[in-house]
Amino acid sequence: MGYKEVYERWKADPEGFWMEQAQAIEWNRAPTQALTKAGDDLYEWFADGLTNTCWNAVDRHVEAGRGGQVAIIHDSPITGTLHKITYAELRNRVARLAGALRAKGIEKGDRVIIYMPMVPEALEAMLACARLGAIHSVVFGGFASNELAVRIDDATPKAIIAASCGVEPGRVVHYKPLLDGAIDRSTHKPDFCVIFQREQEVARLEEGRDVDWHGFQYGVEPADCVPVEGNHPAYILYTSGTTGAPKGVIRHTGGHLVALNWSMKNIYNVDPGDVFWAASDVGWVVGHSYICYAPLIHGNTTIVFEGKPVGTPDAGTFWRVIADHKVRSFFTAPTAFRAVKRDDPKGEFVKKYDISSLNAIYLAGERADPDTIEWAMKVSGKPVYDHWWQTETGWTIAGYPVGIEKLPVKIGSPAVPMPGYDVHILDEAGHPVKAGELGAIAIKLPLPPGALPNLWSAEERFRKSYLSHFPGYYETGDAGMMDEDGYLYIMARTDDVINVAGHRLSTGGMEEVLAGHPDVAECAVIGVSDQLKGQLPMGFVCLTSGVTRTHEDIVKECVTLVREKIGPVAAFKLCAVVDRLPKTRSGKILRATMVKIADSEQFKPPATIDDPAILDEIKTALQRLGYANS
Repeated sequence: MGYKEVYERWKADPEGFWMEQAQAIEWNRAPTQALTKAGDDLYEWFADGLTNTCWNAVDRHVEAGRGGQVAIIHDSPITGTLHKITYAELRNRVARLAGALRAKGIEKGDRVIIYMPMVPEALEAMLACARLGAIHSVVFGGFASNELAVRIDDATPKAIIAASCGVEPGRVVHYKPLLDGAIDRSTHKPDFCVIFQREQEVARLEEGRDVDWHGFQYGVEPADCVPVEGNHPAYILYTSGTTGAPKGVIRHTGGHLVALNWSMKNIYNVDPGDVFWAASDVGWVVGHSYICYAPLIHGNTTIVFEGKPVGTPDAGTFWRVIADHKVRSFFTAPTAFRAVKRDDPKGEFVKKYDISSLNAIYLAGERADPDTIEWAMKVSGKPVYDHWWQTETGWTIAGYPVGIEKLPVKIGSPAVPMPGYDVHILDEAGHPVKAGELGAIAIKLPLPPGALPNLWSAEERFRKSYLSHFPGYYETGDAGMMDEDGYLYIMARTDDVINVAGHRLSTGGMEEVLAGHPDVAECAVIGVSDQLKGQLPMGFVCLTSGVTRTHEDIVKECVTLVREKIGPVAAFKLCAVVDRLPKTRSGKILRATMVKIADSEQFKPPATIDDPAILDEIKTALQRLGYANS
């Protein structure tokens, strides 16, 4: 059965389709219906079923006789360590940790914040919470005290599980002082904190509040899995807002299990036992879905990688990990490949490693420009598939369903909607636009299993953020178009569509053109205010290593390229060469912040920014172009 048949089968009977997929999950009590209406435009999946995430991700594989298979590979080029944990070992470790948490009073429905680096213990903490029916909220390790405090006050955790430190190239990140500072600032105080002491830094424990990871597990009774309802929240994951309270995306247990399990074969084309690697962080949604949960639910081996695409030790790290661990499917962000391409434009490092185990590379997290895709395909010799989804959806909205059918690749498109997603392109008034026309991307309700049913303790905000603009639809906040073949093109966030003298233009389209310049490693285009035309596009380009030509010449060529490919209507004349672009730690370019600097507006650097010093470089470049008042 091909993609079209599968998609049409879902469309003809959505509930029947998902009830069939639910049979791949082990239930303590099977659900009697797939979908329940929980209020106006609110829905829940498999609400009356009873199951447990940890059982499905760990115990059932041991019970099926696969306890000796490696579940987690921890590969840390930063600390120079490699550690493998089998499913049987993982079950024992998680059951013991869950038992220790239960002995300290953690039970079903309690919240636990997890604040850890890329170590297996982070996954063990997530799974131990799931084992007890506790609701975890992973906060990116090293997040500032204020941001952690905001999340403590919103989630009101009974416990916090943290590491003493994180390790970055050339430095140790002191987690414990950040945690102490956050607890001092927060109104809500946890009952206790569990501290995993790393050998790179042993932190001071607060008497009466902090317990040692190993010490508090000594002599406890391991915990069994606690069955929870299909609509019981598995976790809260905060999307990073630049100001105010971040939004707590929740994920219901039943739909989460069913959707993630379906995605592993149908999208990523892996079978149980295969090695799957998502090079992300447990603090982001990719880390939740595709480092921790989906691979383990599906019976794969997952890689926890503590390193960087370049510098740990070089631009060959990705290929080394793939070769060493026989990775079958590899998932990363386009920004990671742009960093590799910048350091190794000819792909010399790939030749040092045998990556024959690899079937395909998957990109998501931001727009994948055609130049990066073509480069990755050329140097790796593997198919490269773009796919598109969000923190809110938890898994692919549109992608190449490689495990169902190998569809023709259209570079620049994350392909077609997955079953569960009825995607529409709408104008401002909510009317569908023609094929090939730019509009707001919206998904007809209900959203599929695995997508957010609501926000944590913020239903009104959920409605306002996602449901009110286009009644009956979930508003993605992305702009794009769909071609005659049903392939989707994501051009920009809705607020990145700029209006130049009445013409709606996509900054993403201009970035695509700039990325095609042979000397450009990475770029961003923003819309800046202009008295005459309303807005003007402005480009920032980072150059490939070893380029010696003048910046002036490269800028002229960039302007000419956009004029040739998009036309004079783009009015693209402003362009600057910069060393780096401001990004979040997950690699998203901070375009909205750059716009505020250009328009001399007040702004607060987002908590997720990788390096605030880059903003000064951007401001200097803008001032050279006559923007950003000094």
